[in-house]
Amino acid sequence: MSNGVHSPEPAQAICLSVNGRKRDVQAAPDTPLLYVLRNDLELNGPKYGCGLGECGACTVLVDGVAARSCVIPVRGVVGREIMTLEGLGSPDCPGPTQQAFIECQAAQCGYCLNGMIMAVEALLRRNPDPSDQDVRQELRHNLCRCGTHVEILQAARRAAQLRAQLRGAAPAGTGGAA
Repeated sequence: MSNGVHSPEPAQAICLSVNGRKRDVQAAPDTPLLYVLRNDLELNGPKYGCGLGECGACTVLVDGVAARSCVIPVRGVVGREIMTLEGLGSPDCPGPTQQAFIECQAAQCGYCLNGMIMAVEALLRRNPDPSDQDVRQELRHNLCRCGTHVEILQAARRAAQLRAQLRGAAPAGTGGAA
């Protein structure tokens, strides 16, 4: 720290739990999680959008809660479970929320899609039968400039239906997810 200039922390071995697997990376502890996910682990679901945690393109789940990976230092998620879009399913076998977005064609340019899917996934884990208002509230900080909001709401309702079918229960329909 000579001349008052801050030196970044040196890279060190960091063990992360990502998509159910332990992953070792070399990174400075203050490196944004997004950079480690994309550059070191080649998980390209989370996107770099604003870099300020405001647009939602970089959303991942941390212990089941939607989080903006561009503003979380990697040291902040050591010992926690990180789930990316890739952890929800695969191209051959998409998860229910991914499948719903495909069926409802809830994408145009697709840049916001990661954040929208991950936010809906987090909501459905907490509330399996959300109302349209619940979905709007959950997505209020996710930006979509293409105007696919109607399709995104349809996809959220469809995802609730698909998840209910997997649980073997019909969606209650009281929350607007029918």
